[in-house]
Amino acid sequence: MPANTAAIACARTFSYYLDRQLTARPDEADRLAARLDHPFDAAEMAGFADWATFDSIDTLTPALRKLRIAVMARLITRDHAGLADLHEVVTTISQLADFAVQTTLPVARRALANLGDPIGEESGEVQELIVIGMGKLGGYELNVSSDIDLIFIYPEDGDTSGPRRLSNHEYFTRLGKLLISAINDLTYDGQVFRVDMRLRPYGDSGPLVMSLAALENYLLTQGREWERYAWIKARVMSGDASQLEALVRPFVYRKYLDYGAYGAMRELHAQIRREVARRDMADNIKLGPGGIREVEFIAQVFQLIRGGRERRLQLKSTRDTYAVLAELRLLEPDTVTELLDAYTFLRNLEHRLQYLDDQQTQSLPAGEENRQRIASSMGFASWQAFLDELNQHRRRVTRHFEQVFFLPTEGAAAHPLESDWRDIANVDIAPRLASLGYHAPDDMQRQLRSLACGQRYQQMPDASRKKLDALMGPLMEVATSFDNPDTTLQRILQLIDAISRRASYLSLLLEYPQTLQRLASLYSSSAWVSDYLSRHPILLDELLDARVLYATPDWPQLAAQLEQQLAECHGDVEAQMDALRHFQHAQTFRLVAQDLAGMWTLEALSDELSRLADLVLDVTVRHAWLDIPKRHRDEPLFSVVGYGKLGGKELGYASDLDVIFLYDDDHPDAADLYSRLARKIITWLTSTTSAGVLYDIDIRLRPDGASGLLVSSVEAFEHYQHHKAWLWEHQALTRARFVCGNADIGARFEAIRQQVLALPRDCAALGAEVVAMRNKMLESHAANVADVKHARGGIVDVEFIVQYLVLAHAGQHQALLANSGNIALLAAAADASLIPATLAEAARQAYRLYRRLQHASRLDGSDKCSHPPIEAYQQVQALWQSVFAAAGEHAEKPVHFQ
Repeated sequence: MPANTAAIACARTFSYYLDRQLTARPDEADRLAARLDHPFDAAEMAGFADWATFDSIDTLTPALRKLRIAVMARLITRDHAGLADLHEVVTTISQLADFAVQTTLPVARRALANLGDPIGEESGEVQELIVIGMGKLGGYELNVSSDIDLIFIYPEDGDTSGPRRLSNHEYFTRLGKLLISAINDLTYDGQVFRVDMRLRPYGDSGPLVMSLAALENYLLTQGREWERYAWIKARVMSGDASQLEALVRPFVYRKYLDYGAYGAMRELHAQIRREVARRDMADNIKLGPGGIREVEFIAQVFQLIRGGRERRLQLKSTRDTYAVLAELRLLEPDTVTELLDAYTFLRNLEHRLQYLDDQQTQSLPAGEENRQRIASSMGFASWQAFLDELNQHRRRVTRHFEQVFFLPTEGAAAHPLESDWRDIANVDIAPRLASLGYHAPDDMQRQLRSLACGQRYQQMPDASRKKLDALMGPLMEVATSFDNPDTTLQRILQLIDAISRRASYLSLLLEYPQTLQRLASLYSSSAWVSDYLSRHPILLDELLDARVLYATPDWPQLAAQLEQQLAECHGDVEAQMDALRHFQHAQTFRLVAQDLAGMWTLEALSDELSRLADLVLDVTVRHAWLDIPKRHRDEPLFSVVGYGKLGGKELGYASDLDVIFLYDDDHPDAADLYSRLARKIITWLTSTTSAGVLYDIDIRLRPDGASGLLVSSVEAFEHYQHHKAWLWEHQALTRARFVCGNADIGARFEAIRQQVLALPRDCAALGAEVVAMRNKMLESHAANVADVKHARGGIVDVEFIVQYLVLAHAGQHQALLANSGNIALLAAAADASLIPATLAEAARQAYRLYRRLQHASRLDGSDKCSHPPIEAYQQVQALWQSVFAAAGEHAEKPVHFQ
């Protein structure tokens, strides 16, 4: 207790307000000394008085004000003594606001009891006033002398049930006024909070209360960009929150990345800075440069841009939002640390400025005495030392703010090519294009002119057209950085055509000029990439941060992020399907960017694409199962097995997924439940949504093919493989693997696979069957030297050779049972002396070359790839002759290439 008494005495010398209150109320000083070691939490507020006994506003208001004095006295003293941190201060004062509103409402309703209850005209139910806390109140971040921003909403129109009927609108207007009066009016004991209603629709000129329907209409038709910013922190303090949140969320958070928010936030900030300059408020630590508002703006612009896609950003608290921004690496952890350190320093300073005399101020004091008080309370020996620390924080905030918002230089000149673009309909700019390095300037001019004179451009909103106009000069210039400027710009124009109606994407390219070089580099390198990005322009976001774009995938971390996104969308299947697509498209785009940058060998790239497919299949199985009604287990006894390129981990960018579905469950409804699960998985993966498609799925390799059941029990699969499967199905098993699902089923599948592959076989008969099957394939896919897959000595021949070697010799050579890919299996066969080592190595090199050519063809957007040197085909043919001659099969004569 003596220590508490000393802390109180010290705080009184610092705060005029505290000294006045304790002088006038000695009993409050005793209470403060007794309870100083304890935060003033909501439970203590509830026990401060017998609130249920207050039957009128007149009796309630003095008690609320005395509560506020007690809360403030303890906060000031605890904070000054180092017993309370920022979190406790802002939370406590916010809880006080909640308590005041929630305690006053029932008393105010009793004051209107003679009017009866407000009844909804549609539901017939009694209506409750929905009180919405905005701004710092909504985020539980009030400062100690803050006003509180409120909005009043009621669910339905209708009338009261009393003898003197009023409309619900009039009833809730009266109720709202009573609530404001009880909290806001200045009495002998002061006031609880100043109440500010200016954030309501239409501001001061609008009605005090509004129905949900009227609010919805307002937000849809008249809601402004700055109101989106304001509604981020909106929190329901009383009444039903569900309807309101469903209404407000799409207004605040756009479905797609919303880079148009930059311009709106920048303009709002510019207005604040102009007002600060006009009123000479440079010492205002909230609104001045590097102040609290800039820290909040940085967090909120990321929320506005990305909150619709990333639900974890739909938060009320500034500090919580920064934690998520760091986790998502949208801001570097060091940046977040500096901003939060500055925010804590500035908010603590804000409170000390307000503790002085309970004034709503954020301006540094002018008097020497108060300056020293502030410096001492912040832990500094002198005002100058304090000021140096303050200025350092403010400079850091300003630096980060300007990096995020890319504040334009006043009067910055337009790009030198912008005038050429604007005049293109009437002026010949071909000579200018030729001087820039375009190879076919007349053709390029025709394409640009077609865009400028086209209906799509002419019908664009003025704001979007201005953005596009500002972009065209830089785009025309950046394309000339590459050897194929005409092709590069042509591809970029396809993107511009695709996004011209989406102002947000135009804003992204305009706000982040560094993306243009990356964009042009990708478009110059690959037709497939340009087509992919034009179909999925949301991926433009991936260009923003080279560290993320070119970072090696951390699959466990990415899996955790995807899992959280799907969990947040639980119950909304469409949202989950879109989340899967956005994730898969983003990871594919990152991999292709890294591929073009030379970061991956083709084999390693295929491994990464296969890991991505495995991950998508895994989460799809688990979350699709949760969408099955009447499921009998939390986790399904079900697995996905991959065949073909998925099974062999040789996926390309647009490969189909060959899969079968297995289950091992004796529940009587298992077959039906797992069939429904399989159908749902296929739907989730193949349906076209607004976010595109995930994968094409091929399930023809299941037992009995297209006529077979969609799912098989493990026992049925094993029986089929031993007694009914065709040779080609055993060939397919050489490139099959467990992908996801129940691991025990995966282990049983692998055991069955190895048993089947290791069965004793007559090599001559097997060789004859393999050759016959290859010849039958030639009837539908004739050998052509330009077709690297089906040409004699091409990819299919290599695959048939490997499949024969596995089926013929895996029983004696365990290394051939591994699903390690054609290249590794050829080496294993050579090591076992089953084939000549020199021919094996030549075939391995040829197979690598074939896949590289296929991959290059895909990136170039071509249906045909360059054919390899004839020698590569001949080397594979030589191995074919060696293998099937050794098998006792009279192999056909070699093909002679011209």
